[in-house]
Amino acid sequence: MTQSRVVFITGGNRGIGYAIAQQFIEQGHKVAVTVRSGTGPEGSLSLKADVTDSTSLDEAIAKAESELGTIEVLVANAGITKDTLLLRMSDEDFEEVVNVNLNGVFRVVKRATKSMIKQRFGRVILVGSVVALLGSPGQVNYSATKAALVGMARSITRELGGRGITANVIAPGFIDTDMTSELDPDQQKQYLERIPAGRFAAPSEVAKVVCWLASDEAAYISGAVIPVDGGLGMGH
Repeated sequence: MTQSRVVFITGGNRGIGYAIAQQFIEQGHKVAVTVRSGTGPEGSLSLKADVTDSTSLDEAIAKAESELGTIEVLVANAGITKDTLLLRMSDEDFEEVVNVNLNGVFRVVKRATKSMIKQRFGRVILVGSVVALLGSPGQVNYSATKAALVGMARSITRELGGRGITANVIAPGFIDTDMTSELDPDQQKQYLERIPAGRFAAPSEVAKVVCWLASDEAAYISGAVIPVDGGLGMGH
């Protein structure tokens, strides 16, 4: 059993982030989640914060550390989509997704790793996507930000790997969440036909892999992209 850790998760009020928080709590870890609205699962410390607002992040991290202890595991999960075809995509559509999904990850990683460097232990887990390397029509903005996380994790690994800190990207495929349930049945059928596993993943299946990456068993894995996609992105 891995010892109890202090875990900080961005975007923990629904979907994958909520499931990740639940899984860490079930394993006996102390969990803080950032939310813009709503709350994280029972047993988590929910903190109002927005990854595009540096001051709110400073306050959330300070509160998490004062109530739970020094952050040891960071899961950068908060993200948005603004899907539309390239020629219809406004500059704002692109920039807003970059500001949340990439700049927001940078902001939280920079702040959370300060504690990790001091204690010479840390797990940085960035929630990417299968579309980072597979590509997806209508998602030039989203897939660009998720591809950038790979370079970020690998650079963090080269900078901080000697201090007991790992940085990895988890790359989920289609997950059975609010976002996929909004797709019309024809779209769902088209996506399912492309997934060798023939089904969408449950959020808990992603959460379990995240928890494993944070565990002592994964101490020698860093700079990796771990797919949880039913085979959708094979070879990419």
